[in-house]
Amino acid sequence: MNALSDTLAEAARALAGASHVSMACHIGPDGDALGSMLGLAIATRNQGKTVEASFGSPFKVPGNLQFLPDDLLVDPGAFPKDPELMVVLDAGSPDRLGELAASAEAAETLVVIDHHVTNDGFGDIAVIDPTAAATGELVMDLLELAGWDLTPEIAMCLHTALVTDTGRFQYANTKESTFARAARLLTAGARPDVISRHVYEEAPFGYLQAAGAALGRAQLDESLGMVYTTLTHEDLDKAGISWSDADNLIDTIRLAEEADVAVLAKAHEADRVKVSLRSRGATDVGAIAAELGGGGHRLASGFTFAGSADDAIDEVRQRIEANR
Repeated sequence: MNALSDTLAEAARALAGASHVSMACHIGPDGDALGSMLGLAIATRNQGKTVEASFGSPFKVPGNLQFLPDDLLVDPGAFPKDPELMVVLDAGSPDRLGELAASAEAAETLVVIDHHVTNDGFGDIAVIDPTAAATGELVMDLLELAGWDLTPEIAMCLHTALVTDTGRFQYANTKESTFARAARLLTAGARPDVISRHVYEEAPFGYLQAAGAALGRAQLDESLGMVYTTLTHEDLDKAGISWSDADNLIDTIRLAEEADVAVLAKAHEADRVKVSLRSRGATDVGAIAAELGGGGHRLASGFTFAGSADDAIDEVRQRIEANR
């Protein structure tokens, strides 16, 4: 057995031996974080165990993921302070758990399941595989090793994880094994048409207005191969939508064929900006995000910046210039 197989087996034994399992994913969960967590939580509950799942504040499921089952979700304030067994999914470091990092620190046993290259391996049992297309792949391997069934509900969660972290199977992290896993999930009852509609093909009308404002401000730096823009609170207020309603805007910005890097700076407050980065392949935006206190993957990442949106974009620009 290799190291990954060993830690998967350890994680399976920990789950099998626990009567109460508490699960958490990173703050501001995406489809892989939430789908992986809920898929494993449902599978664990199906074994007759007590389970709750949560993520740090702000505790709000993004609009395009609200079709996923939420009956196991609890507010972070109701999350156990010293869990018997805590499983952390898709979080590259403890700080990505928000206030639930304290529970992770106090847990009797902490299992970490993740595929971020920046994850150095925290917890008592660290199932880390940067070659996995999504944390959902590792959850599938864990369920298979444990001998736990894939129900249609679990399959919907885990297929959402695969679809979102591979960009609908378009990113370079998509492998033959990813398609093989997707086929297994479809056989188990996943509905790709339902997932695609909710995740990528639905948004409130106000999204069009907010996107129009942000796209109208978009600029292209051809010398650096970088397209960038900002989204403000005023844009959202005028359009009557929330930040989570605009999660897919970065995918529109990255359409500019002249740019390798796309940058969306979301000015949540006057001095707090959340930045989303995408790359076509020539630039490692995961490394850029890590330098700026964030994380992610080589082609898709993000960070939070204390300052203005313009300053945040300039920090990205400087790092692209330095690596040319």
